Amino acid sequence: MALKRTNVYAEDSDLLLIKEAARRLGVPEAEIIREGIHRIALAHRVWDEPFVSDEETFDLGAVPVDEDEIRAAVSDGYAERERRNRGRAA
Repeated sequence: MALKRTNVYAEDSDLLLIKEAARRLGVPEAEIIREGIHRIALAHRVWDEPFVSDEETFDLGAVPVDEDEIRAAVSDGYAERERRNRGRAA
């Protein structure tokens, strides 16, 4: 994989989080930054076709899970992660 150099402006608090993560994981800070760029790029990727249609549900065993339950689970998980992250930054 060919890497290209770029400049990015970041807040001091974000740089501190990057430093702490790199030290804890034993990897260069640049690796944390590259992984973050990769993850956010994938999160905003637009696919040609939707993963599932609005009519589809997932059968995870005995009880099907509908679209509203999936959205609620993702929203709850996101809110919990945000609460945990705010607690660490304080």
